Amino acid sequence: MKELQFTHILRRGVAEVIVESELIELLTSGRTLTLKEGLDPSAPDIHLGHVVGLRKLRQLQELGHKVTLIIGDWTARIGDPSGQSATRPMLSPSQIESNAQTYMDQFFKVVDKDKTELRWQSEWFSKFTLDDVIGLTSRFTVAQLLAREDFGKRYGSGNPISLTEMLYPLLQSYDSVAIEADVEFGGLDQKFNCLLGRELQQSLGQPPQQVFLVPLLVGTDGHQKMSKSLNNYIGIAEPPRDIYGKVMSIPDTLILDYFELVTDVPEGEIAEFKEQLEMHAGNPMNLKKRLAHEIVEQFCGTQAARAAEEHFTHVFQNRETPGEIPACTFPATYLGEGLYQFDIAPTLIREGLVRGTSELKRLLAQNAIEIDGSQVRSTSVQAREGSTMRIGKRRFVRIAIKQP
Repeated sequence: MKELQFTHILRRGVAEVIVESELIELLTSGRTLTLKEGLDPSAPDIHLGHVVGLRKLRQLQELGHKVTLIIGDWTARIGDPSGQSATRPMLSPSQIESNAQTYMDQFFKVVDKDKTELRWQSEWFSKFTLDDVIGLTSRFTVAQLLAREDFGKRYGSGNPISLTEMLYPLLQSYDSVAIEADVEFGGLDQKFNCLLGRELQQSLGQPPQQVFLVPLLVGTDGHQKMSKSLNNYIGIAEPPRDIYGKVMSIPDTLILDYFELVTDVPEGEIAEFKEQLEMHAGNPMNLKKRLAHEIVEQFCGTQAARAAEEHFTHVFQNRETPGEIPACTFPATYLGEGLYQFDIAPTLIREGLVRGTSELKRLLAQNAIEIDGSQVRSTSVQAREGSTMRIGKRRFVRIAIKQP
């Protein structure tokens, strides 16, 4: 049984294992392994792209191994001094704690809390002296760091790289030393940093960690890896209807990848799905509905998955307006005969119905906003109280009016 589990864990949804033979030896040693997972508290929300690796952690926990979740509170205080990364702002201790809690609430939707140890970087870095920093940097060369793809590209094009930025992969590597990690997990884009940790452990006399890399899940746009900054993500804490609707929006070319990487559907069934798609037998929408149900059920439960499917069928397949629509209040000027004029932008942005001015402009340009079925072409609109506004494919609000 364990051999079958090893095969499943090391083959399905895996990009590369370094070194596989050594990892198998560890897994068969009978020892409880320390599985390293890092948390960047500047980005507290978990999406399906993260879930690919988290599912591997859970599978190994089920074999008796322990996850050590490292919260990067120390590096989060630094932010990104170069200004290159909008996703790495300087955070206050209270922001770090709040973001970490949000992340953990979602993390434990996938990973077993009872088999997880929580560690904060500040446990070891708050005690670091200048001697420690110099000792750490002395174990690596500039040439090694420039081998990292993003550093190499920026250096080659003459763009600045701060010394602080170069410290980040070294600090992440030291995390492995601090917890004596046996295995570090990451996406393919983390290969350099994970291997650096393996090298640092060896240079300090520890057994080198194994590196477990998972594929990068392509986002709903069908082209780039799933990312909040690209707005092509499916968050696991989103409402069930939104998760379901976003899964239904993915290109047909991603159906099999999603089944393989973020569901437990048996491989035999996935092979059948592949044959159906290649032979053009059946409607791909039916496979997507199965996929959306599996994903919503995983994070929200069976009842929520059924309700989300019914909502999708009524609203998007049958083009019906949903029965329960939340009200949204817009400050407006009365024009007479029950008609009001108002600017939709401030309210939609404030209520989080659009992510900002740029998204709102994009939706308007795509004719993706309607009021009572009529397309909205500018932010200044005329409408009646109680009208239904549709924003994009999945968001509906009932217009409520507040007069000055």
